[in-house]
Amino acid sequence: QVQLVESGGGLVQPGGSLRLACAASGFSFSMYAARWYRQVPGKEREYVAGVERTVDSTNYADSVKGRFTITRDNAKNTVYLQMNSLKPEDTAVYYCNTFIVRRDYWGQGTQVTVSS
Repeated sequence: QVQLVESGGGLVQPGGSLRLACAASGFSFSMYAARWYRQVPGKEREYVAGVERTVDSTNYADSVKGRFTITRDNAKNTVYLQMNSLKPEDTAVYYCNTFIVRRDYWGQGTQVTVSS
């Protein structure tokens, strides 16, 4: 079955960097777009970034543009989110997402905390 497993979260100081990874299995990863979302308790899940089947087409939320970079390695069935110049307001649980045949699939999430 479709599985998405995130990793790479943690505690980082403001201005620091983290790289999240999402390992996909159970489907033809290279055929589908992949996205990162984030969620803070009590708020709706927020779109962060997306990448189409190739890294030539990417999209970002205004709040992360210029600081975050989404990439994918289709040979490794993995999508990455490089996060630089992190701010306290980036603190959230980050989720990997893909949409296959009219259904959304989500990973379990990885916590990112930006704090001094």
